[in-house]
Amino acid sequence: MKKPQNILIVRTDRIGDVVLTLPLVSILKKKFHESKISFLSRNYTLPLIQNNPYINEAITLNEKNGQPEIFSNVKKLNGNFDTCVVAYPTFRIALIMFLAGIKIRIGTGYRWYSFLFNKKIYDHRKISEYHELEYNVRLLKALGIDEVVNPSIVQFNLQSTQESRHTVEEVLIANKVDLSKKIIILHPGSGGSSVDLPFDSMKNLIAKMAHELDVEILITGSGNEAELCQSLIVSEKTKNLAGVLELKEMIALIEKAEIMIANSTGPIHIAAALGKNVIGFYPKIVSCSDKRWGPYTNNKKIFSPTIDCKNCSRKQCEELNCMSSINIEEVFGTVKLFLAKQN
Repeated sequence: MKKPQNILIVRTDRIGDVVLTLPLVSILKKKFHESKISFLSRNYTLPLIQNNPYINEAITLNEKNGQPEIFSNVKKLNGNFDTCVVAYPTFRIALIMFLAGIKIRIGTGYRWYSFLFNKKIYDHRKISEYHELEYNVRLLKALGIDEVVNPSIVQFNLQSTQESRHTVEEVLIANKVDLSKKIIILHPGSGGSSVDLPFDSMKNLIAKMAHELDVEILITGSGNEAELCQSLIVSEKTKNLAGVLELKEMIALIEKAEIMIANSTGPIHIAAALGKNVIGFYPKIVSCSDKRWGPYTNNKKIFSPTIDCKNCSRKQCEELNCMSSINIEEVFGTVKLFLAKQN
């Protein structure tokens, strides 16, 4: 096979999904070090790829009413790439790659529109045999790359910008955060992608940390989650930053933290990519589990329901309130262990 010269990685969904696709960049660069590597993403996830030293061009997907525009994207890509790796397939994305005349189009072989890909990988992601990051890497088999990854050697190359670090410093000072103390970030939402730790359990954990630890606790979330985050403020040690930071600044904030505590959501993957200690709450549902979607790092502790259930579904998990069985005392103990390790 002729070596590709211009490779396009395509991941056009959410924050965590893009983070878990980033390792493809360094793997491709190692194999094809003279090739140009570009990354196509949605506009709001662009900060995750803009500062990557191995990405030659970060390209924004043109969208209208939340859907990829066909012709404007074809025009943007046409003639610029000989190879694309589609980590998140949709019909519109597959059609855009086909119409853009990209010669080698790598994607799943299990969708009705898979005929639009001419290099297919036959992995059923829904059975969750591998982690999402590993499924992404397996797509490179179509280019003769049989890479074995694990949390000890994976490379994300995620970095903040100097401008964002400066902005975060100003925000923390304005919110009277004592920068001499260690920072713990708690991100209570998940955007509906999983089943979350119950609100009362989360608040109980925050209260324990605020009462017993000499730390700064920052509650983060989107603007839509500002009210939820505000209801978790238990003392002057806790600060609500929901809706305050853009994604590029969130990356810089996480760089400053000792620990990230979160449900299955984008920021926990950012923290893992930055080498931070992470504590995550994941249901036993196979499609939402830590095995498939957990933070890809060795610096983690994952808590799942202790209820003995089989063939867990979202409906069953919510009806049984499985996530409430997570022992907050054990979570708090892990927080203390992580802080002690940093000392």
